[in-house]
Parts: sequence; C-alpha cells; structure tokens
Amino acid sequence: MARIDDVARLAGVSTATVSRALRGLPTVSELTRARVLSAATQLGYVASPSASRLAGGKTRSVAAVVPRLTRWFFATVIEAAQDRLYEAGYDLLLYNLGGREQERRRLFHAAALTHRVDALMLIATPLHDEDFAAVTRLALPGVTVSSGTPVPGWPCVRIDDTAAGRTATEYLLRLGHRRIAHISGDPTDELAFTAHLDRRRGYLDALADAGVPADPSLDVEDEFTVAGGERAAAELLRRHDPPPTAIFAACDEIAMGAMATLRQAGLRVPQDVSVIGIDDHDLAGAVGLTTVAQPATEQGRLAATAILEQELDPRDPAIWEPDGGPPMVLPTRLIIRDSTAPPLAP
Repeated sequence: MARIDDVARLAGVSTATVSRALRGLPTVSELTRARVLSAATQLGYVASPSASRLAGGKTRSVAAVVPRLTRWFFATVIEAAQDRLYEAGYDLLLYNLGGREQERRRLFHAAALTHRVDALMLIATPLHDEDFAAVTRLALPGVTVSSGTPVPGWPCVRIDDTAAGRTATEYLLRLGHRRIAHISGDPTDELAFTAHLDRRRGYLDALADAGVPADPSLDVEDEFTVAGGERAAAELLRRHDPPPTAIFAACDEIAMGAMATLRQAGLRVPQDVSVIGIDDHDLAGAVGLTTVAQPATEQGRLAATAILEQELDPRDPAIWEPDGGPPMVLPTRLIIRDSTAPPLAP
C-alpha cells in the first residue's frame, strides 16, 4: 500500500506539501498540486483522515465561538467558515455563549477546549484581561472575526465599523437630514461586542464634520434584534414630537424593527422618517432597506483560510506571520433602496 512519503518522492516535494495539496489548501501552486495528484493517482494513494489525525496528534476540528447564534451576522460567518473548513477536511465545533458571561468563563477557564480542537475562531467575542492568559495556555492557532478583542499573534478579519457608521450618516446628511437619530447596541448585555461603539463613533464624527450638534436624546440603545429596534423606535417617538426625520440603526435587524414601529404609529417610511442600517441582511432587500453592506460570507471564508494556513506550519513565515500580520479589513458599500429619501419641506 502506497504511503504519503511515496507520493512525495514521486512528485519531488515534501510530505507536508503533499498533505497541503491533497487537502486543497491555498498555499500550493496549481502546477505543484497537479503533480501531487498525478503521483497519488499513479500510486493509488488515498489519504486516511483517521490515520492522519492519529499520526499528527490532530483532531482536525476548529472551535468557533459566538456571543449569540441567533444574530444574522454570526450565523452567516459560521456557515461560510464551516464550508471552507469542510473543503479542507476539517470539522467545525460551535460554541454558542448565548449572551452569558458564565459560559465565556467556563469555555476559557475550565479546559473545555483542551485536546478537543486544533484551532480557535473568536467571532465578535470580547475577552477580559484574565482571559488572555487562559487563551495563551491553550497554545492554539486562532483568528478573530469582526470587532471583539484582538489576540496578540492572531490574524484578524473585520470591516471598519467606524467608517461604516460614517458612511450611513453621511448619506443621510447628503439627503438633507439634520435631525438624525441613532439606535445602537445594549451596553448592559453581558457579552456586548464592540461594533456598535465604533459605529456610533462614525455617526458622531459625521455629524461633527457637517457642523450638526449631536443631540443625546436622539441616541437610544437596545438589543441588536428586531424587537430591540421596535422598542428603541418607540422610545424615540415618546421623546420627540415631531419625530426625527431619519434613523441610523447600528444593524439591519434594529432597522427593520424600527420601520415596523414607525409604520404602526402611522408614519411613512421614507416620506416621514428615513431609515438606514448596516449589514445587508438577507431580508434587507425584501423590505426595501437602505444599508451599508458588509461581506459577512467573505469574512467567514477568510477566517477559515487563516486558520488552515496556520495549521500547515505556524513557523513558516511564508505562510503565516508570527505576529498575526495586519488586520484584514474588508470594504463595505452603500446600497440605496426605498427606506431613505430627502426630508419633507417644513
């Protein structure tokens, strides 16, 4: 029976290169991959996943940690990452913290991951100071996705949330709006991720640059959910009569909830109140929501690829920079739909 070193000898490459080529990883040239596949075919070599795991002491599993599974962004990133890992012969183990601080502590401080996974993916997961030592003790390669807490030595895949908030607000300003409300994340959430803080910063920066004073009564916080958007919009209507002419919501789910509340109150979107979000949620087009789209699927695939590249050989600087390298910041884009328009003339 042919062995991997037989394939390597015939193809004229290392056994590590054979492994990478047969797993479809991106760090092997197409010419080399073709040579390896040809050698494997000639020798009748078929890699055994179970044998590879035993020989390398690997589980071929990656842990993905999310604050909450029910959010569109987290679920989209997870699905894309899982597809990429599956292509390379890896499994993804999902750890949903469910918004609970005790789950975060159990995961990082109770050896729940020890000997169970080969790598760790933190998706918008905040870490406390004491968590860094626990993560370091795991001695695992990893990657962070979206805003959360950067981990020294790990790559990071994200968007510029401040720029996204600025883009949304500047568009409303260009339409002529000046009384622009903002609905952000809930600061009392035990596992509150930081994207909403950066998006608010972009909102405030855009107002300041336009010479529009920020009105704290126009800034409301609630959950990153449709229900949170409904409640926040109701609070804005309670505070202001007439209502603000526009609402910038920190995510599309909040924006959709706000739109529902406005319409229930007899207000027209966008004639009476314009609404814009961030994400380009799967339902954003169906409800005509103007949004700043972020490439959630691409973030998931890039994060999985970063994990796979570290798994090859974390000591090889041609594959992975030991310091994690600069963040991979993906572009966003404004998508204009039916939920925004110039304000009505006074």
